Amino acid sequence: MTVTVRTAVRSDARAIARVRVETWRAAYDGLIAREVLDHLDVDREGARREELWDEYHADPRGAELIAHADRELAGWAAVGPSIDDDLPDDGQIYAIYSLPEFWGTGVGFALLQASEAFLREAGFTHAHLWYLDGNERAAEFYRRNGWLEDGVTKHDDRLVAGVSTEPLFERRCVKRLQVRPHSRFVSLRSLNDRGQG
Repeated sequence: MTVTVRTAVRSDARAIARVRVETWRAAYDGLIAREVLDHLDVDREGARREELWDEYHADPRGAELIAHADRELAGWAAVGPSIDDDLPDDGQIYAIYSLPEFWGTGVGFALLQASEAFLREAGFTHAHLWYLDGNERAAEFYRRNGWLEDGVTKHDDRLVAGVSTEPLFERRCVKRLQVRPHSRFVSLRSLNDRGQG
């Protein structure tokens, strides 16, 4: 299997929504209230993403990335400048998901590598991300790839706005982005399955 990662364009809005909805329902079952997962809608989210595309992509230091496995939609990531007040100079991985049928095939690893490469190219030397407490699959994946918890946690209600439920408890991981020769090619070239992520 060959995994390719490319920068997303406006016409990918519905595909991005599909990845987010399907992975949330699979990965967060039992971790997020059922009513939140049931409220997710691919068509509604896809239309909103397309409508707000220019606003979401106004900063050239950010991007959304699409992964394909042998030309089939397999995953999505979103990266850009930090939105955390205490780490204003960092890059941030806002989201990274592979569709459940591609778990363990290398898609997540390819997306993570491409995300780190994009942030390095954008000039960031450090980056961070958040993951949902209790999502041990994600926690192990990040640890295995050099992302370490810094002890900062938060209760995030942005992700569940509009649905009456408890805020999500999240943990932060950080990483120093190593400079790698020719890293500018990583985010756009094919990454072969390495059996990780």
